[in-house]
Amino acid sequence: MKKFLLFLALTCTGCVGIPDGLTPVENFQLEKYMGRWYEIARLDHSFERGLTNVTAEYSLRPDGTVRVINRGYSEKENRWKEAEGKASFVNQTDQGFLKVSFFGPFYGSYIIFDLDYENYSYALVCGPDRSYFWLLARNPHIDGDLKKRLIAKAAASGFATDKLISVQHDGYPSSGK
Repeated sequence: MKKFLLFLALTCTGCVGIPDGLTPVENFQLEKYMGRWYEIARLDHSFERGLTNVTAEYSLRPDGTVRVINRGYSEKENRWKEAEGKASFVNQTDQGFLKVSFFGPFYGSYIIFDLDYENYSYALVCGPDRSYFWLLARNPHIDGDLKKRLIAKAAASGFATDKLISVQHDGYPSSGK
């Protein structure tokens, strides 16, 4: 068991990297990033498969780390699914490069590589490689031209935007929001 945990720890050190050619945003202001974000589009992963009405809520914890609550509705299971994690900065606190954990001591990258600096109304986020991508916004729906522009930026950054899932936000089933 110790060897297995050591293997996991060693292999996950690469989980806090930055994909080649991407740069986290600078002049990042965590206090402006706090609050609810709606997932507009994502690349598919098993932990979100089939979920609609997906949100991420960020708040400051007493120890200075960030509380992360990811939530989505599974129509197949007719219930809400929720995961709580914590995040902290990898380098400077004004750089959009954090590490997030939902499973004990194992962290993955959370890299904000594009951001509406004026209003913090949208963000392009990825993980340690280009198989993780999210387009987030402060509202459940964004302007079609803006969405196209942001997806084009993601495509130019090497993400498989032809495989993006547009996340349905059609109201919130019972006990929602």
